[in-house]
Amino acid sequence: MTRLSVEMLAADAPPPITSAGHAQLGIAVLVGIAVIVLLITKFKLHAFLALTIGSLALGAVAGAPLDKAITSFTSGLGSTVAGVGVLIALGAILGKLLADSGGADQIVDTILAKAGGRAMPWAMVLIASVVGLPLFFEVGIVLLIPVVLMVAKRGNYSLMRIGIPALAGLSVMHGLIPPHPGPLVAIDAVKANLGVTLALGIVVAVPTVIIAGPLFSKVAARWVDVPAPDRMLPQRASEQLERRPGFGPTLATVLLPVVLMLAKALVDIVVDDPADHTQRVFDVIGSPLIALLAAVIVGFFTLGRPAGFTRDRLQQTVEKGLMPIAGILLIVGAGGGFKQTLIDSGVGQMILDISKDWSIPALLLAWLIAVAIRLATGSATVATVSAAGLVAPLAADMSTTHTALLVLAIGAGSLFFSHVNDAGFWLVKEYFGLTVGQTVKTWSLMETIISVVAGGLVLLLSLIV
Repeated sequence: MTRLSVEMLAADAPPPITSAGHAQLGIAVLVGIAVIVLLITKFKLHAFLALTIGSLALGAVAGAPLDKAITSFTSGLGSTVAGVGVLIALGAILGKLLADSGGADQIVDTILAKAGGRAMPWAMVLIASVVGLPLFFEVGIVLLIPVVLMVAKRGNYSLMRIGIPALAGLSVMHGLIPPHPGPLVAIDAVKANLGVTLALGIVVAVPTVIIAGPLFSKVAARWVDVPAPDRMLPQRASEQLERRPGFGPTLATVLLPVVLMLAKALVDIVVDDPADHTQRVFDVIGSPLIALLAAVIVGFFTLGRPAGFTRDRLQQTVEKGLMPIAGILLIVGAGGGFKQTLIDSGVGQMILDISKDWSIPALLLAWLIAVAIRLATGSATVATVSAAGLVAPLAADMSTTHTALLVLAIGAGSLFFSHVNDAGFWLVKEYFGLTVGQTVKTWSLMETIISVVAGGLVLLLSLIV
């Protein structure tokens, strides 16, 4: 096996990897992933440290000089954080502002006031999908749990009939729709168009969330018929406020970055002339950085001011929003380092060479790789960033739409069957007062339905677009 050579891989025409080289690289990938899985699951090591050690182990088994492996990891970490770090930070600020101002509560209460009876599960999935756009999954759960418990208890609904739609809405947003960290990293890794990915992601997300949410909740409620647990509901942010922002301005603020990014994608399709002034304007305002920054600044006036926030309170909200994302940024960055180590060691080229002889479509291969890493590590984000690194070379000859679908295939695979090695599994179990078996029959199966349905829709779209 030829030793790792970053210079060789950067050349215009790298020599082909031999079958023996394929075997060594395959073993290196398995060892790297096994080290990550073992450290996360057995030794309870933080995912950042596990990914760092796993990357170095992969490079060593692949025959890399240690200094080259370190360079690959650090350059990948740096480029990933540079690409998505600011976006994650802006998303966190917007989410915290939405929560603390009572804006999220305003959206929830307004929609619930309009719904009732059989419409309630559909209202819950709508609430979770809208609120889940700017929020990380865990934050969304904490924010919506009081609402889920309150609606189930007051309306005498089965907890699963209300809870599953809410969880489905949050999970689909988390796995498929930017600006969530996983999709952003995958977009950066395979050089996909964010606007096209966002548009196709919405096309995939809508039927997926309907099937896994309101429809599956009927079955889940029969399998696990439990009432809302008798526990003290967490205090809602708006209960500490004298006033809160209106429904219209809050919804407009949440949807502003989505609208700007979709507008850019639409103009790119219609105009398709880089020199056109209109397209250049939309290229700026529709870029993820400007779109999210605009939403944050607008949020200061549409969310903060109506809630009575002073400048000091706004500053505190920004600081509190940024503090929890340090771990997420490091995990995402380390995932990017792992991805770069995979690429520089020749694993991407190996997958290209091997996949040429397979009859498996590239999108299905991406989904399967993400599924395997998700089952092993329990982390959707780790599965996304790792799978994106492995399949990135497959995007080289793809069209813009198929590159976007590759991102969605990875995102769909990363949600497959959450179980005991996933923090989300335990979060749902404890909040809803379920047993492990009940959590598997509801939450885990819901995640699997999301993954399979979304993956199937991605493959279907690949035949059409």
